[in-house]
Amino acid sequence: MIFTEEHEALRKTVRDFVEKEINPYCDEWEDAGEFPIRDIFKKLGNLGILGIQKPEEYGGMGLDYSYNLVAAEEFGTAQCGGVPLAIGVQTDMCTPAIARFGSEQLKREFLAPAISGDMIGCIGVSEVGAGSDVAGLTTSARKDGDDYIINGSKMWITNSPKADFICLLANTSDGKPHSNKSLIILPMDTPGISLSKHLNKLGMRSSETAQVFFDDVRVPQRNRIGAEGTGFMMQMVQFQEERLWGAANVIKALEVCIEKTIEYCRKRKTFGTPLINNQVIHFRLAELQTEVEALRALTYQACELHVQGKDVTKLASMAKLKAGRLGREVTDSCLQYWGGMGYMWENPLSRAFRDVRLVSIGGGADEIMLGIICKLMGTLPSKRKD
Repeated sequence: MIFTEEHEALRKTVRDFVEKEINPYCDEWEDAGEFPIRDIFKKLGNLGILGIQKPEEYGGMGLDYSYNLVAAEEFGTAQCGGVPLAIGVQTDMCTPAIARFGSEQLKREFLAPAISGDMIGCIGVSEVGAGSDVAGLTTSARKDGDDYIINGSKMWITNSPKADFICLLANTSDGKPHSNKSLIILPMDTPGISLSKHLNKLGMRSSETAQVFFDDVRVPQRNRIGAEGTGFMMQMVQFQEERLWGAANVIKALEVCIEKTIEYCRKRKTFGTPLINNQVIHFRLAELQTEVEALRALTYQACELHVQGKDVTKLASMAKLKAGRLGREVTDSCLQYWGGMGYMWENPLSRAFRDVRLVSIGGGADEIMLGIICKLMGTLPSKRKD
């Protein structure tokens, strides 16, 4: 992938924002279990970073996805995963379907203020009994006149405690599971919506996450994105950019882990010599950096083809799979070289170790990625006819 001066200018803008507006406060926000999301999002909106690849008529930059990838990569330099996660939900998880398939009314009412940072969004797909199994969700939207009546619940919903709207996937008919679902935009202040207390997560501590409940929630059918029954398809399209964003965001985060470990191993001496002098350590770090470069190449290739309008389902799934597994490998290996210091809660490797674990779960677990890849390779077992 060839980056232009415009790409590099955007990269610097995001990097400077992270260094000035996020990193000095990460420890405080991690302890608090939240960050000032409205303030941060408004500042990002003023810079145009919440709408990089969104249409200009709604306040976006109208650029291609390669620019969004650059931003995702630079957000990986944040000293916590929770803030970039919240940003990624806004840019690449709850708004792509509105931008692609939404009505003019939905774009004006929800997309434009999400791009400007005046509204916070969240994505409602996962349920307690249907995480990676999207087809198995049970939340329903029943027609009543010109409205839908929604009942059910969604689990692990990032940004929901502060969100103004949710992009909800619900069953709108009793048909087949891949053709009975619709995406519906729900204002979070609609009567009948309630939230659990903040979920006590292993990592991503600075992002606010809750379970969302829907009890006879009435919403106009005009808030549906696109045609009824096309929600599953739209969500699968939306997942591709989510997975590309996640893979890109991991790249710089893992490089930071390696760099911090090199710095520590140069300073830390054992038996009269710096740790970095041990061949087993500097060889291992070289190996890990090589793997990060391989992830970068895979992610860039997927992005380049995506920009060309190609179907990157297989490559995006591979990048997501590789990012999750490599994230665990890099953080675990680097933490080991910090010894007892690495086991402390506030250590940067300890935080990265906890935060990156989500990559192999959220947005489709590793096993789902493998299933998608196998299907597209034509290696799944054929169905028995007897």
